[in-house]
Amino acid sequence: MFYGCGTWSLTLKEERRLRVFENRVLRRIFGLKKDEVTGGWRKLHSEELDDLYCSPNIVRVIKSRRMRWAGHVEHMEERRYYTEFWWEKSEGKRPLGRARRRWENNIKMDLHEVECRSMDWIEVTQDRDTWRAFVDSVMNHRVP
Repeated sequence: MFYGCGTWSLTLKEERRLRVFENRVLRRIFGLKKDEVTGGWRKLHSEELDDLYCSPNIVRVIKSRRMRWAGHVEHMEERRYYTEFWWEKSEGKRPLGRARRRWENNIKMDLHEVECRSMDWIEVTQDRDTWRAFVDSVMNHRVP
């Protein structure tokens, strides 16, 4: 499921769909719950799933792996294929409408979620311990 997820540029709709998929799988694993009031069986609510499954959700794991991959790319030598690919500007006209979210924009948004708005993420990656702390904080950050 997570193969190559460090390079994904997810939209909010895709994040929501991944979360729905994860909840569907968890509901199947944990099964039904007996309702005290009606005495019948019912599906578990999302909050109950979060309490039962204490690991980070799928979106948190993807964001953490994306940030970890960003640190790896930033430390690579400039002549490597990956660095050329990430920082090269595309040529030609862009399609009409809203600009598509780029991978780098996702990194900035992930840092914005953990209250690191004013920092330049490229400079932060140079200090590996600080960057690792940011990656861990993205993984453990609780978002509704």
